[in-house]
Amino acid sequence: MSDEPQRNALFVRLTPDQARRRDRAVAAVPARKKDLIGGLLERFVHPDTPAGLAALRELAGHDEVRRHVTVDLGTDGPVVGHASFRPAPEPEVLDAAGAAALLLVDEPAVVALAERGEIPARRIGDAWRFSRRALLDWLNA
Repeated sequence: MSDEPQRNALFVRLTPDQARRRDRAVAAVPARKKDLIGGLLERFVHPDTPAGLAALRELAGHDEVRRHVTVDLGTDGPVVGHASFRPAPEPEVLDAAGAAALLLVDEPAVVALAERGEIPARRIGDAWRFSRRALLDWLNA
């Protein structure tokens, strides 16, 4: 059994300047990076005391005020354990791709049906346009 204490992995993103300072410190001491970081934590991080917490908050750029996030759920009162979803309204006028998606067929089939006059559509210039309501009524007929 090893006398080495159990260790946990730590991944930290440092700025290039912080990484250079860490590397200079490791070379100057000399020490392993993990020992240097562990020693700094041991010596300077004290989250169990009010003074230690205040120092950590100062380091992290936090003040004593807790930060709150407010989400507008579209209701007047508080909502607990509830979520809602309001999808965007469906467009009334569709292009050939939209009509194909609505009818669950491929776009060339929709264009061919429109050209033969088999589905309600209007040609505007070189493009076909379809009324969502007219397509649904045609489909239900």
